[in-house]
Amino acid sequence: MPRGDGRLSHELDPHRPGPQDACGVFGVWAPGEEVAKLTYFGLYALQHRGQEAAGIAVSDGSGVVVYKDVGLVAQVFDEPTLASLRGHLAIGHARYSTTGDSTWENSQPTLQSTSSGTTIALAHNGNLVNTADLARRAADLGMDSRGSTNDTSLVTMLLAGHPDLSVEAAAMEVLPTVEGAFSFVFMDENTLYAARDHHGVRPLVLGRLERGWVVASEQAALDIVGASVVREVEPGELIAIDEYGLRSSRFAAPDPKGCLFEYVYLARPDATINGRNMYSTRVEIGRKLAAEHPVDADLVIPVPESGTPGAIGYAEASGIPYGQGLMKNAYVGRTFIQPSQTIRALGVRLKLNPLRDNVRGKRLVVVDDSIVRGTTQRAIVRMLREAGALEVHVRISSPPVKWPCFYGIDFATGAELLANGMDMEGIRRSIGADSLGYVSLEGLIAASEQPKNRLCRACFDGEYPIKLPASNLIGKHVLEGVGRRVESDELSGDQAAAPSTELSRS
Repeated sequence: MPRGDGRLSHELDPHRPGPQDACGVFGVWAPGEEVAKLTYFGLYALQHRGQEAAGIAVSDGSGVVVYKDVGLVAQVFDEPTLASLRGHLAIGHARYSTTGDSTWENSQPTLQSTSSGTTIALAHNGNLVNTADLARRAADLGMDSRGSTNDTSLVTMLLAGHPDLSVEAAAMEVLPTVEGAFSFVFMDENTLYAARDHHGVRPLVLGRLERGWVVASEQAALDIVGASVVREVEPGELIAIDEYGLRSSRFAAPDPKGCLFEYVYLARPDATINGRNMYSTRVEIGRKLAAEHPVDADLVIPVPESGTPGAIGYAEASGIPYGQGLMKNAYVGRTFIQPSQTIRALGVRLKLNPLRDNVRGKRLVVVDDSIVRGTTQRAIVRMLREAGALEVHVRISSPPVKWPCFYGIDFATGAELLANGMDMEGIRRSIGADSLGYVSLEGLIAASEQPKNRLCRACFDGEYPIKLPASNLIGKHVLEGVGRRVESDELSGDQAAAPSTELSRS
């Protein structure tokens, strides 16, 4: 069947994307169930977290099989493929790349066999910051990268590098040495594992089936397979699930620093994190926006879909009527054909078009979730003015994004972030709005109902809770650079070139 090109279409220009989602992970232990199909539907519910590649690993107790490819979940898997993936436990992954190129070799789950014959498959949501150190340790173990260049494969190799230990015991040795943001689901032939970094940057939730257990990035993936929510996997916790039940261990003391941007954009509106529903949070952010940045206007409109809850909250608090002013093409989510320069020049018109009768002659409040480069907002303001809007007042449901994220969101680099080098007036002029208002960081934190010291706010205030290495040892393509450096130190090229592993589907 036709395969996608692996590119997201948040923007028509693939070289100027907006903030891209973290990955989605799913795991299930359920003897007697069609675990591959459960995983497929779980990943389908998590598709918003990653649209570059998808994969599923299954075990029937005698071996682990992985099938993965570049593309959306529904493009990668079909009925015959799922029917061939038989077993009693499975893990799955929907990928957006934060370390390593968007290639088949970097798709997940990763796979590695130990010298004692155990096979480990692993899927990862987040991003590691000591990747260079992990790469050198994997090289010292003589592990073969097989062409992949992502941090996930390094962890898989390190887990497999302790053949004298059980996978569970190896995890208790390896996980304390892994620095950064991670929500892992992994497996061997008989056991499902889940682990979350001690800061709990990325979400991970545990659910119960009638005849098994499920772990997933968000509650929606549990709902779609009929699992009930048990609790969140705790920061610094390792869970193991097998025929003997569920076991929990602590590999690190918890120091919660949940990602604040999950509350703004990443998580689905029906998700619940730390007991707080995302839709309710976003409506409350809109109310705070109205209190902090009031304006005389005739209509509040969202930038669909992510701006909708905030716009509803703004309208409620301000008393200004809520309505639709932009229509979204429901089928835009992925491009198979590179748009021509003429089409690309039209900007967001491929996915958004104004409702002219609704906006003509109106003073508009336009609510969106964030401004990164400003490309989308600039095009929307221009489009609404061309449609006859008298005034366009932009309101943003997050503070200015001034710093890049190293924990699982692929923002632009610091130099490309519009708010990094401009004051508020400069940004307003750049996007062409009559006025501009961002919710304050204090307002956003209050809407999350979480204590400030339990949240990662780095993209907004530059305070990184996890120490970052030197600038030349971090970034999406760090492993390619590490390979060159290790090679220069006269290590073998097989060990150094790309210290991570991905095996072909089998």
